[in-house]
Amino acid sequence: MSTTSTDTAGASADGGFDAHAIQDKWQQRWAESDPFRAGGENDTRPRKYVLAMFPYPSGDLHMGHAENYLYSDIVARFWRHRGYNVLHPIGWDSFGLPAENAAIKRGANPVTWTYDNIAQQKESLKAYGVSFDWSRVLHTSDPEYYRWNQWLFQKLYERGLAYRKESPVNWCTHDQTVLANEQVIDGHCERCGAVVVKKKLTQWYFRITDYADRLLDDLNQLEGFWPHKVIQMQRNWIGRSIGADIDFEIEGRAEKVTVFSTRPDTLHGATFMVVAPDSDLAAELAAGAGPEARERFQTYLSQVQQTTDVERQNADRPKTGVFLDRYAINPINGERLPIWAADYVLADYGHGAVMAVPAHDQRDLDFARAFDLPVKIVVDTTAPITGAVPVIELDADGNPIDPFEGADTLDDIDPVRTGVALSGDGRLINSGSLNGLSKRNAIARAIEELTAAGTGRAAKTYRLRDWLISRQRFWGTPIPMLHGEDGRIVPVPDDQLPVRLPDPEGLNLLPQGTSPLGGATEWVQASDPETGEPMRRDPDTMDTFVDSSWYYLRFLSPGDPDAAFSGREASKWAPVDFYIGGVEHAILHLLYARFIVKALYDMGYVDFTEPFSSLINQGMVILDGAKMSKSKGNLVLFQDELDAHGADALRVGLAFAGPVEDDKDWKDVSTTGATKFLARALRIAGEVSSPTDAVWAEGDVALRRVTHRLWADAPSLIEQTKFNVVVARLMELVNATRKTIDSGAGAADPAVREAAEATAMILDLFAPHTAEEMWSQLGYEPSVGLASWRQPDGTLLVEDTITAVVQIDGKVRATLEVSAKIGGEELERLAREDVRVQRALGEREIVRAIVRPPKVVSFSTR
Repeated sequence: MSTTSTDTAGASADGGFDAHAIQDKWQQRWAESDPFRAGGENDTRPRKYVLAMFPYPSGDLHMGHAENYLYSDIVARFWRHRGYNVLHPIGWDSFGLPAENAAIKRGANPVTWTYDNIAQQKESLKAYGVSFDWSRVLHTSDPEYYRWNQWLFQKLYERGLAYRKESPVNWCTHDQTVLANEQVIDGHCERCGAVVVKKKLTQWYFRITDYADRLLDDLNQLEGFWPHKVIQMQRNWIGRSIGADIDFEIEGRAEKVTVFSTRPDTLHGATFMVVAPDSDLAAELAAGAGPEARERFQTYLSQVQQTTDVERQNADRPKTGVFLDRYAINPINGERLPIWAADYVLADYGHGAVMAVPAHDQRDLDFARAFDLPVKIVVDTTAPITGAVPVIELDADGNPIDPFEGADTLDDIDPVRTGVALSGDGRLINSGSLNGLSKRNAIARAIEELTAAGTGRAAKTYRLRDWLISRQRFWGTPIPMLHGEDGRIVPVPDDQLPVRLPDPEGLNLLPQGTSPLGGATEWVQASDPETGEPMRRDPDTMDTFVDSSWYYLRFLSPGDPDAAFSGREASKWAPVDFYIGGVEHAILHLLYARFIVKALYDMGYVDFTEPFSSLINQGMVILDGAKMSKSKGNLVLFQDELDAHGADALRVGLAFAGPVEDDKDWKDVSTTGATKFLARALRIAGEVSSPTDAVWAEGDVALRRVTHRLWADAPSLIEQTKFNVVVARLMELVNATRKTIDSGAGAADPAVREAAEATAMILDLFAPHTAEEMWSQLGYEPSVGLASWRQPDGTLLVEDTITAVVQIDGKVRATLEVSAKIGGEELERLAREDVRVQRALGEREIVRAIVRPPKVVSFSTR
């Protein structure tokens, strides 16, 4: 069979590369043939579920989206080539503050604004050539979607995992709504940047702390599949601490106060107690004190309420507090401990009170020194604790040297004098029955004694707090609960779901401290489903992280009117095999999604306990070393780049710019160089004159070796997300092919056809429009995206020379043809001397070289 295509969409009038003509042609073909729809019931291929974090429709797409969806598309296209039935869906996280605030700023209806933006973003994604399954699109602001948010809420409510309570909450002073702890960054709202303060409100929570141990322990099964730093961030946020709950009697109070401590062994060293000033306990203790103490407390509390939690936890901040004129009794020795209110203790940590052991805790010591409180040492940190026989060394005269000679004594390191707490290990002193024990043994003994005396017990506490989901804004899922005048709260019956949002026209949507839904007079009126008595709808909406905590399941059956998702489809497709998105969601979104999956597992709706098997985090696209933002005026607009260069050049430029996980500076993204490369590749396809059934084995051996090395290496490189290296290797193959054509063998050489076909198939991952055009010019029917991956010929992989890749700071800067047996020193020398490397280095200095002969040289610079 000979080549049959006469289509010249890729050629402009001047014989150049017409990216937009190619793009328009193949997008029309894809729209007609729908080649990327996931196979259905009768598709027997193995499955892969590839998912990119879905976008907010608060405006048009930006370069971060361009990077994110490029990477998910590379992965999806790769696994299709490998013979898998791939699910690669897209939707919009269309509720929430970004869209609502943008609409309010423009005086627009948030419904109209949101769906207009979705339409715009959808067109941009199609123009970008991402191989989404467009039959599964969802929007979280559709009633057909948020009806299942409400179903999920009620399932959690039935199991006691959704509840309502009054407590101090994070309050955004600009957006006039509460925030979860995870949405407060350095004391500011992560959405708008406004200062966050504490405010006492009654709100709805999800009891995520019931799953704290599982959320922590199950991270072990994600090691090696998620980035280590993300796993560590999750571990730190959950923050499990193991110790003891200790019960202290309070003079004049019938009920004891429980304090959690990781160091119950230091109980003999407690010299005072500290309670959080904004806790109910502090208010109660102050109320029972004298009038002067009450007045001091109220004045201090007013000051504390103007301070963020982040400021309060700053270790360098001067310690403040007030004495409450109350005393606790140390359960282990009966000593009276003065009780202070101090802002370095938070109301939601442990039980809102701590026993202060200033000799061995720096914050307690700073407070004790500020207010002249006693300090009692109970751990001798100068004492050896291992029990091992020390190694005896001899001096110049052959006499044994005392291994402890010159060591510090307790007098030398007295915390009162030095201002430094003794936080290290040692042996217990001044501690009765614990004297002489090491820390580990003393903790165990102290817990045994507390338990026996009925004054304490082993316990765990967590940094993690329950998930606050109430929001005082309009654009979100209405909470499906009804409130009676008598305080009763009942769920909206399932057959009355969804509780739809009212028409926003006529409602005051400006942030006002209460939900705008409360002002929807007709909407808020409801009746008791059993008695018919008047009730009121809950006026708050749900945190949009509820929407994104399970959306990956809805993609499995997005149009199902009878269930949130199909359990049968979930067993087939889930969990997600590859999840791609920014590291900024390492805590908030991922933690909530993990919690919801575990809850659904316990309810019997899914048969897995982690939602995302593998996680890929990409870096940011920045400009001149700074994050892009409208306020800085350094935005690079996605649509502008598409219009200027076309999708394929943008995709190749981003893929080649550096490792996936690194930030990419836009000035280093060469769309011009990418365009030249794509033009060279397409020109080669157009020149091939051998038939499609040519015998490749009769072609140029050197070129065939380059082709088959790429077939052999590309799978592992792609699975390791080394996309930039694959692009570099494709450029090498195109150069080698051109060299073969120009050397005299000509375009009729079967090896040239083989190389061109390989280029088209692998290029499909990065530049699908150009790849389709190449495939067509080579005489094949579309779509190249469905062509089977070819296996390398092992006999062509054994050779005397090999191509080494030279990287500088993670970016490929040169390739070298070297002996397959070259040594590391020789390979490094050749790399340093290469003109391309020297040009790329400029004035920078090489500070580290990693050489893995014969294939890789990697330089790090400064």
